[in-house]
Amino acid sequence: MSGSTPADAIIVAAGRSTRMGGLDKLAEPIGGRPLLAWTIDAIAAAPEVDHVVVVAAPERVAELTRAEWLPPSVSAVVAGGPRRQESVRAGVLGLPPADGEDRVVLVHDGARPAVTPALVSAVAVAAARHGAAIPVVPVAETLKRVAGGLVAGTVDRADLAAAQTPQGARRSILERAWSIHPADGPATFTDEAALLEACRIPVHVIPGEPGNLKVTLPTDIDQVRSVLAAPAEPATRLDGRRIRVGLGSDSHPFGPGEPLVLGGIKVPGAPRLHGHSDGDVVLHAVADALLGAAGLGDLGRFHPADDRTPRGVASTELLRDVVRRIRDAGYAPSGADVTIIAARPRLAGHLDAMGVAVAALLGLAPGSVGVKASTGNLAGMEGAGRGISAQAVVSVAVVE
Repeated sequence: MSGSTPADAIIVAAGRSTRMGGLDKLAEPIGGRPLLAWTIDAIAAAPEVDHVVVVAAPERVAELTRAEWLPPSVSAVVAGGPRRQESVRAGVLGLPPADGEDRVVLVHDGARPAVTPALVSAVAVAAARHGAAIPVVPVAETLKRVAGGLVAGTVDRADLAAAQTPQGARRSILERAWSIHPADGPATFTDEAALLEACRIPVHVIPGEPGNLKVTLPTDIDQVRSVLAAPAEPATRLDGRRIRVGLGSDSHPFGPGEPLVLGGIKVPGAPRLHGHSDGDVVLHAVADALLGAAGLGDLGRFHPADDRTPRGVASTELLRDVVRRIRDAGYAPSGADVTIIAARPRLAGHLDAMGVAVAALLGLAPGSVGVKASTGNLAGMEGAGRGISAQAVVSVAVVE
């Protein structure tokens, strides 16, 4: 089962990078991986997202389909069209059948790799509630109207905002808009919100993220590289602040149903872990380690496995609550290292996405969280393939 708001995502990656001076921005390496891989992992890490369709230039479809770094949640790579709206329509047609469910569709720019899973979730929830939603950020610069090389006036920016992606809408709403303005029709729309506006369909806005930069120029690559590929800062360089270290562990057997929820993402095709919550042993271990580092006890103290904790609660919510508690106590997460112990399923293709998801929940850069798996020469429940364990070491900085 997905998050409380099941959604699918379209990642638009069919552009020609015309302003990049000959560089293919989506293939630019960041931390040893192409920029597009970071984008896909961030979107796939949101618990609401079940399926991802990547829309690529026709000549790149075969190459991307074979890419080893594609997470399992990518259900298809399809060819895009000459305009964004045609690429989005192709992506929606490439989604698995919805079986009558009016699911939220999220559309995200392939060139926005620094989006956080938290923003993806927020847009999905807002779109489910309001029908359509986009993230926006205030316009910081003073805007001038220019004519003939001269300033013709100053634009009042009080009601202006810059739109970001992902932009979300229920699929029925998108289909209704396309029935009025077909994707291959004469009108051109720069984003999904513009299409809905033209159809007089209300679009709700939520706060975006200043760091959710769209790579448009060559200099933008360095900005996102400094965020995404930043190594975990060593303790001796944490602005002179004292740090504390905590150790956490958790273990759950497999239960009925699927998918497996691990490290804040879904692993399709694997059985879920049995527990009072969604059974995410990675997030539970990280939560215990954080609480231990802050001297606040363990996760069971605040979220016992009884009626005081909603059955089936998402572990992402539990970890967010733990982060809030340690911050209230005067500590800030600064790094984490996680080891997953399991004979099954195969997790190698999911570890990077887990690192991105955990880092987002802790409010850290992706490079500050490491996730690895131990799968060989195991004993006990894990070796027999009956369950999964996780161990986490975290550091927290004392806020002084």
